[in-house]
Amino acid sequence: MTEEDFEYVLAKISKKICKQDTYMRKAVTARERLIITLRFLATGESFESLQFLLRVSSSTIRKIIPRVCNVLIEELADYVKLPETEQQWLEVSHRFEERWQFPHAIGAIDGKHVRIRKPTFSGSLYYNYKNYFSIVLLAIVDADYNFMYILAERAEFQMVVSLETLKFMLNSKKKN
Repeated sequence: MTEEDFEYVLAKISKKICKQDTYMRKAVTARERLIITLRFLATGESFESLQFLLRVSSSTIRKIIPRVCNVLIEELADYVKLPETEQQWLEVSHRFEERWQFPHAIGAIDGKHVRIRKPTFSGSLYYNYKNYFSIVLLAIVDADYNFMYILAERAEFQMVVSLETLKFMLNSKKKN
């Protein structure tokens, strides 16, 4: 992420993630909150590891990351969207051919199991075939690595259901 991109994202979300200083303590700044979240998302480091690196307690990090992620989703939703018209799909395909010499491609897709702690009372819902608890993150990008689609599901569904969801979504857009 470039510095300009970071500053742009920070400006968009800072009002929603900042906290006030009190007499008891100084609040973690919006900049620090975004850095913590991006570091976690980029590396997958544990909260305990991040606390030593960023000098913020793991219990605070545990609260910061979900809040900042929710605000990022709200504020940046317009940047993650599938093409809606045939012309837009053709432009994506043309860009793949132009940039990567890969004709007839309309996206690059990948998925990853993101390890999580076992949610309370979840049984085996989040347990995957790799023998740990996770959610499945599925993403589709265009030729320039811009996200067009992101889906996070329970591991129970695996990629097959995620792809079925995508297929259903694509078909329903065709009808509209």
